[in-house]
Amino acid sequence: MTSERDSLYLVRDPQAGDFDIIVERQWRVYESEYGWNSDFRDILVDIIQKYQAEFDQSLDRCWIAEKEGQVVGSIFVVKHDQTTAKLRMLYVDSSARGLGIGKRLIEETINFARQSGYKRMVLWTMSVLTTARGLYQRAGFNLVEEEKVQSFGKDLVSQTWSLDL
Repeated sequence: MTSERDSLYLVRDPQAGDFDIIVERQWRVYESEYGWNSDFRDILVDIIQKYQAEFDQSLDRCWIAEKEGQVVGSIFVVKHDQTTAKLRMLYVDSSARGLGIGKRLIEETINFARQSGYKRMVLWTMSVLTTARGLYQRAGFNLVEEEKVQSFGKDLVSQTWSLDL
């Protein structure tokens, strides 16, 4: 069932040029909101390059959220190991927050992971990303590890979350 909020955006497969848009927008948001340096952008590029090089349509997937013709969100699920999927690069543009896009993107990855036969899903994030962490927790993910790190030019707390599928 499609809700009125869902009709404000669409979720689709990636198209030519989307990955460049995702990297640039996600990096700019994290740079302006959290002061993260270009090391974060480099990680985004590495994740996408690995996704493209190792893509297996039965085990990996990307979704793009679009609103009024503009890319406003994305998420990836990739093979971590034989039984574990990894959620990567959840992004919702600040102009599209509050529409349920993040929740919908996470639901898409969980459904895909289950249909693909994965038994577990993991993700890596930073504790400062409180909105994303709330979405993960509401989706059933549990915090399994924390570590103080120096990343992206900041002192941060790295977190690993897990969901049994």
